[in-house]
Amino acid sequence: MQASRPSAWRGKMPVEFLYTAGAAGERFFQTLRRRGQFEVTRCDECNLTYFPPRIYCERCFADLSATWKEAPLTGRVHTFTVVHADGLGRPLPVPEVVAYVRIDGTDGGLVARLLKVAPGDVQLEMPVTAVLAPSRRRRGNLADLLGFAPAR
Repeated sequence: MQASRPSAWRGKMPVEFLYTAGAAGERFFQTLRRRGQFEVTRCDECNLTYFPPRIYCERCFADLSATWKEAPLTGRVHTFTVVHADGLGRPLPVPEVVAYVRIDGTDGGLVARLLKVAPGDVQLEMPVTAVLAPSRRRRGNLADLLGFAPAR
């Protein structure tokens, strides 16, 4: 077999779509917007606390719709990267830190910016707290979470 050069098609492809967060995502984002609080669902059978929440357990397919509870706005840095360029490859004026934060008391987490910390000061397992947009500016989407800042 002979290797061939990959081919590429250059141009624009018009794509239209409507993203929906689903029932669990909608409730999660509305709770974040209205109360400034994270919510989770829990499968006692599998001993899993879903963050982000799910309506059904991914392992045993149990209905989790009656298992909602509040979760803390705190977590720990599980992994991170320092971003030096924007999505178009242009240098950022100041490097940004993006991290996967595992939310305390759950089996999940979120990818978000780390705020109020220099890239050289970030450590794995560093405790952080969610920083939310002011309540009047929240819209019920992921932008309501501005990022995470080191816990005091």
